[in-house]
Amino acid sequence: MKIKITAAILLSMLFTVSCTDLNEQLYDQVEDGEFGNTTKEIDALVGGAYSSLRGFSDAISNNFPTCEYVFFLNEVVSDEATIPTRGTNWYDGGQYQDAQKHTWKADNRMILSAWRYNYTGIAKINAIIYQINKSSLSDKAKEPIFAELKALRAYYYYNLLDLFGNVPIVTNFEDTDLPSNSTRKQVYDFVEKELTDAIPHLNPNVVYSKLTRNVAYSILARLYLNSEAFIGVARWQDCLDACQKVTGYSLTPDFFANFVTENQTSSEIIFAIPYDSKAGTVGNYMNSMSAHYNQKLAISPIGNYPWSANGMCAQPGVYSAFADTDKRKKCMLEGDQINLATGSVIMMDNGEPLTYTENLTSLEDAKENEGVRLAKYEMKAGEQWERDHDFVLIRYSEILMMQAECYVRLGSPDLARPFLQQVTARAGEEMPATIDLAFIDQELLKEFTFEGRRRTDNIRFGTFFLPWWSKGATEKYRAIFPIPSTVLTTNKNLKQNPGYPN
Repeated sequence: MKIKITAAILLSMLFTVSCTDLNEQLYDQVEDGEFGNTTKEIDALVGGAYSSLRGFSDAISNNFPTCEYVFFLNEVVSDEATIPTRGTNWYDGGQYQDAQKHTWKADNRMILSAWRYNYTGIAKINAIIYQINKSSLSDKAKEPIFAELKALRAYYYYNLLDLFGNVPIVTNFEDTDLPSNSTRKQVYDFVEKELTDAIPHLNPNVVYSKLTRNVAYSILARLYLNSEAFIGVARWQDCLDACQKVTGYSLTPDFFANFVTENQTSSEIIFAIPYDSKAGTVGNYMNSMSAHYNQKLAISPIGNYPWSANGMCAQPGVYSAFADTDKRKKCMLEGDQINLATGSVIMMDNGEPLTYTENLTSLEDAKENEGVRLAKYEMKAGEQWERDHDFVLIRYSEILMMQAECYVRLGSPDLARPFLQQVTARAGEEMPATIDLAFIDQELLKEFTFEGRRRTDNIRFGTFFLPWWSKGATEKYRAIFPIPSTVLTTNKNLKQNPGYPN
């Protein structure tokens, strides 16, 4: 019989997703048991699961992970970044201002994009598991394949646990019933079990951009690190145990080697989303979302660099948190931007110099040059809009920092020192005499600036709920986002997260 791989149908019922590129990745119609019987065919199917990490865009929302919605959501609700309105640009119905002020509502498009990005990845994996299950492979041959796919699915569910908390768990591709919410504790338990069940069957070696045993332990460590914030139960020792099982990685001597165009050779990257514009990958344009429109003249004397959107920048106080001797400070652009052709300061269209300042006049009406800009990933002349650097999801420095934090929280700060020493020595920083949580928090800010994780750190340290630039005190219920309003309209079985209007 014919099997239609119709993940889009399931998604349209649950998550307001239209048919986009799902057929291309999941083989629209195949004979039952006919496809997925050879190594090449299995690789093609599993490759479809990994390609879902690159996201997609359609008429409903923009769901690329590095875009101004999915990636920037965690950034602009944190104390690290903001997207100020500049004249008539970057207002977009006030969604970025609402994110900054922590006044977001369920119809915010950034929130919808984050939801759809993760659930589309889940739906693709469910469809692939279904198809492989129908193949003629033996159960023994299927076991490591299913482990890899389920661990990757657990990564998406970890994101949903972090962002939304009480989300539906959907694992059966054939189940067309509209699901109800699971509790945050149920989602937490599901992620933990999926990872621990998969780990014995995952590849124990270092394999770039694959869901290996190392990657699974890293995600599990994140789960335990944030356990108290997620479900009210601290699991610091479990986080340490998971971190200590991550092996085969080391810090790169040069911090920025992790973010060059050819960063796939890094000894530090545990998990990343591969991109290659020549192979047709799309969605990797984050480097153009922050810099000023005329920044190209500071990168190429003939302006041979993609257009930039003059959007996200650092919040006031982030840049000055770095010591001038801290090598990581170069992850941001500040001061005069020099025209490589003339040697003079680039002029903006209004006739004023392009000089990035840490200060921002206001969230609602910032000047074009205000705000220190993202410059972590390599920018070079001749690049195309679709960049070729791989987007880093997990680095070994995170494993070191998690261990340091756990030792401090367990009352043994001296045991944290050797882990922190590796990170600070590379940055050119001195270690303080006393290691406490305040120091850990600041090191996390500086080590992982613009890597899409600061909101989670803010919540774990409790600073998320305190006032900061252009934001008052935040209600506790906003530790998770509301379920998007369009999702609730489509699926009446779902209930809105507590604190948000139905």
